[in-house]
Order: sequence, then C-alpha cells, then structure tokens
Amino acid sequence: MSLTTDHLESVYEQVISRNPGEDEFHQAVREVFDSLHPVLADHPQYVEASVLERICEPERQITFRVPWVDDDGRVQINRGFRVQFNSALGPYKGGLRFHPTVLAGTVKFLGFEQTFKNALTGLPIGGGKGGADFDPKGRSEAEIMRFCQSFMTEAYRHIGYDLDIPAGDIGVGGREIGYLFGQYKRIAGRWESGVITGKGITWGGSLVRKEATGYGTVYFTDHMLRATGRSFDGAKVLVSGSGNVAIYAIQKIQELGGVVLGASDSSGSVYDPDGIDLNLLRRIKEAQRGRISEYVEKRDRAEFLEGRNVWAVAEKSDVDIALPCATQNELDADDAAKLIKAGVVAVAEGANMPTTPEGYRVLREAEVLFGPGKAANAGGVATSALEMQQNASRDTWSFDYTDTRLSEIMENIHSACAETAAEYGREGDYVTGANITGFLRVADAVIAQGVI
Repeated sequence: MSLTTDHLESVYEQVISRNPGEDEFHQAVREVFDSLHPVLADHPQYVEASVLERICEPERQITFRVPWVDDDGRVQINRGFRVQFNSALGPYKGGLRFHPTVLAGTVKFLGFEQTFKNALTGLPIGGGKGGADFDPKGRSEAEIMRFCQSFMTEAYRHIGYDLDIPAGDIGVGGREIGYLFGQYKRIAGRWESGVITGKGITWGGSLVRKEATGYGTVYFTDHMLRATGRSFDGAKVLVSGSGNVAIYAIQKIQELGGVVLGASDSSGSVYDPDGIDLNLLRRIKEAQRGRISEYVEKRDRAEFLEGRNVWAVAEKSDVDIALPCATQNELDADDAAKLIKAGVVAVAEGANMPTTPEGYRVLREAEVLFGPGKAANAGGVATSALEMQQNASRDTWSFDYTDTRLSEIMENIHSACAETAAEYGREGDYVTGANITGFLRVADAVIAQGVI
C-alpha cells in the first residue's frame, strides 16, 4: 500500500476502535475516505497536520435525560443528544431528529455528513446534529409539547445564534419547532429568532424552507441530467418517503414534466401507473396524518404494496430516475439491481445516506448518475442559512426570491462537484467531487485556525 493508503486505513481503524458499534458513523467516514487518496497524495500538509484525525472527532458531544409526563400522568424518560461536530466554517448547524431509532452513533454520523454538506453550500456554517429517541407518532399534542419543552430545558444552554443553530429533521416539523422555540424564548427571556430555523412564516421563518430539501434535490438532479443531455420531461420517477422532502420533490418533478409512479411510508408503498396525485397524497399525510395505504382507496388503478419499499415498483414499470427521500440505508444492492433492470439512469439522495455501500457499488458499476446526499439534499440547510440571514437583518424575502437563491446554490454545488471530479480524473463522479470539495473547504479552515 502507498503511504496515503496506509494513513487513511490507520485513521479509519482509529475511528472504529474509538467508536465501537457505531456502524453508520463508520460507513459515513469510509465513504468520504474512499475519495481522498488523490487529495492526500497531492497535499501532504493534511497528513502532517492530522486533519483526518481532527475532522473525525466531534468537537463536543452532549447526551442528556429528557423527563416528561404523559397524558396518564406517568413520568416518561427519553434520551436527548446534540453533537457539535465541526465549527471550522461557522457555528454548528444541523437538524434535530425525534425517532425511536436515534442513538449516539446515529447523531454522530449525521453530524459528520452535515459538516461536509454545509461546506458545499458555500455558506458560513459548521456541522452539527441532534435529536432524541422519542416517537411523536401516536402522541397527543399536549404530550409532544411537554416533551419538546423538557428537551429544550436542557438543550437551550448549548445553542445560540453564534454557537449552534438547530432545525427540524425526521419527526421534527413546524409544530415541534414552535414548541422548542417557545421554550427557548421562555427560558432565555428574549426573542432570539436566529437561534433555531424552520420557524413559522409569521414569527421569523423563511418562505421555501419547508420545500427546500425536496426542491433542492430535484434542482441538483436536473443539473446532473442536463449535463448528459437528459431532463425530467416525460421521465418516470420513483420517490421514497411521503414526508416534506418527498412531497416537495414530487411537486417539483411534476412541474418539470416528470411522472412520479410511487411513494412510500413505513407501512409500505403505493404504485400509481397514472402518476401520483399530489393533492391526495398531501391531504392524507399532512392534513390527516394518515397512512399511505389510504391513497389506494381514492385511486382506482393504484396498488398498495404492503410492507415493501417503493423500489418494488421497478418490478411493475420502467423507471428512469429514483430519489430515495426517506431514511438511511433504504436502497440496497437488490433494490439497485431492480432499478437498473427497469432502466434507471439517475439516482439522487434526498435523505441522508439512504443508499448502502453495496447498493452504490451496483449503481456505479452500471454507470448510473449518482447524486450523494451531502450534495443533492443540501437545499434544506442552505435555506436554513438564508432564514438566519433574514433574521439577522429583520427582513422577510419573497417566495420567488428565496427559491431563486436556493436554485443558484444548488447549481453552484453541482458545478463545484462536477469540476472537482473532473480535476481529479473522475469526470461525472459526483460522490468523489462532493467529498473532495467538502473536505478541502473544511480542511483548509482547520489548518488556518491552528490547533484548537
């Protein structure tokens, strides 16, 4: 092995030994390291300054108890997390996830990914992530409020406009953000709107924030397609999930002329050969907080695939484009093979690390265009940063202006990834381009700021 390979493997082994059992974190580190061989060969200063070791170790990890009282008067205990991963480029920025599967390793992998994703936006924000092993599903409004208030009672001392700015993620939408911000304001005794993003439009929020991750994923995918002479017009598309990211990705795909054949939730997926009726899907998932199985009750030709992910639709129809927008490791090698057989030409990650390493290898070997999450789904955090700018200037931008800013950021991310990949002899490899671009921006800032 070369000295570069030796160094990468040595640091990776350190990551595994120092973070036992945190497989998702190991996976995220491995995926970045696999792109860095030519960078370290050309820039030995990163090895000499121990940059890899430094960016793999969070600057701060916070774990805390979240006690709250349910509607039956019983005390419940959950565990809260905040990982402030890297502040080389700015204050920590990243969402909160409320889901029963959240563990320290989950938050750590998300914070690691967030560091490079935020770097790709070109905005002055570092990387962080947080959450709790609390499930809002099935809980009353009062229970969710009491949980959020208890969570913020501890978290407030660790966040701030110039320190750490959380936002929403899975299980944390506008309702939860409202309760969290209200408790922060109550404890801090001041209106500090820039301390959290994803707020309501009438009290410091930004237009396009709800749509941003879905829109941004489609904007990035559209640039990938156009670089190879393709477009969404007439394309058959699968989108996993049915939350904000999926819903607004579907909306933008339809605006660009694509036909979305399937969507999903944790109970299964739907296949609609006539194209997903977005208004119906939104009514079920947003207004009624229902299950996606209810969709087929209103659409004669639609099918519900119980317990199956949306990639199963590839067994029933041709598929041109796939956007995994649900959760990590949802698209594996078997799913990738189904998509390839169905004719897929592009996959872009609307969720964080939704493709397994094996799934990615299958897609790469078939030369499928692939947009990694740290690039393709950066629109959400980019618009959060735009919300911070509006808060700082006590201003509110129009939907069209904010959407234009988002579109420009996603175009810049695509260009940076494409140009970097070509510079390192990997033209069209957006994974390599995103990893190297993000790494260089963070690494240079780390070195410039000394040993801290």
